[in-house]
Amino acid sequence: MRRTTVAVHYWSGLLLAVFIFAHLINHLAVLAGVPAHRALMTALRTVYRQPLVEAVLLLAVLGQVGTGLWQAGQLRRRPLPAAARVQLWTGLYLAFFLLVHTGAVLAGRGYFGLDTNVYYAAAGLNTWPFPLFFGPYYLLAVAAVFGHLAAVHVRKGAAVFGERAAHRQAWALGGLGVALGLLILYGMTDGLRGLPIPPAYLRTLGR
Repeated sequence: MRRTTVAVHYWSGLLLAVFIFAHLINHLAVLAGVPAHRALMTALRTVYRQPLVEAVLLLAVLGQVGTGLWQAGQLRRRPLPAAARVQLWTGLYLAFFLLVHTGAVLAGRGYFGLDTNVYYAAAGLNTWPFPLFFGPYYLLAVAAVFGHLAAVHVRKGAAVFGERAAHRQAWALGGLGVALGLLILYGMTDGLRGLPIPPAYLRTLGR
């Protein structure tokens, strides 16, 4: 049971990592303007909006969350080193984020009938008081992705690079995650000036 769970967690995580990094690059493109973001999104959607690919990604989300929570349950009463605690807590936040974010995207498409583009993602960041929730929500998600990878790197990279070097590299990975998260928030708020959001997307916030 444990070996199967670990294998599912590993392979579903690997698949999601490819999608997440493409997704982050897509969000970073908003720094060049909404048209650049939407052009890249259109190109990426030719791959991940294929029905089979979407189904595989949804199964990967369920597999990653389910196996991650199972492993977290097994670890909750054990004394853990710092890197393992970081891996545990970032994993729990990512489980929360994946479920909420995937559900929100499906609701946007199915219930609201919207194109879930940058305006859908950014509506809560540009409409007061919702940034108080959505700012930390997105920033912590990006930081958690890199924090999770950093924690894994500490455990596995020590044998290759040495323990001290692996820790330095892990700190660099974590810092990169925070920096990328801040850059994405900066772009999605049009440089903190406020991104104009079309009325159809504001209605998802009750406006």
